[in-house]
Amino acid sequence: MRIRVHDWQRRSNPLRRRSDVVEAWTALVVAVLLLVAVPLAGVLAGRWAHDDAQAVATQQRAERHRVRAEVVGQVPETLPSADGARERTYRVTVRWTPSGEKARTVTARVPESARRGDTVDVWLDTHGRSVAPPTSGTLVWQHTLTMATCAAGGTAAVVLLGHVVVRRVAMRHRLDEWEREWTRTEPQWTRRRPA
Repeated sequence: MRIRVHDWQRRSNPLRRRSDVVEAWTALVVAVLLLVAVPLAGVLAGRWAHDDAQAVATQQRAERHRVRAEVVGQVPETLPSADGARERTYRVTVRWTPSGEKARTVTARVPESARRGDTVDVWLDTHGRSVAPPTSGTLVWQHTLTMATCAAGGTAAVVLLGHVVVRRVAMRHRLDEWEREWTRTEPQWTRRRPA
């Protein structure tokens, strides 16, 4: 038994319009873009985001240092309530003594479990100001995956939106072509004379 395969591009069909061909080619291009361009955009954006976040984390690790400090300020009686799994912190005065220097104090964020007289870790910049800890490797990867996902999703959205626009334009042209054909064919079917 022999199976005939018709070339869908060259097959003559009196009902096929140019807009049908454009729409078919557009569907093929959209499929290729979704399979190739979307993952590529995600990978490129992820790589860029990872390199950028890693550079920021490296710079923060170079500029920030951790010290052990004693909580000397007044600890609030009632802590502000916050939802979520993140550990709550509050600002309080802490004191530490760098090696070979006199004691210093600064207002820093400490965990909610810290009480006056406790020793806690605080992060300071090169000027001795309290800062957040440097970005961790986990946060770098979270940023990388978020940016890669957003880039891939955005690319897919643009491709699909473009496909919708092309389909609507093709449909409009198809209806116009059918209207012109009907205007030419209708007198033969209805025996009415054109006006």
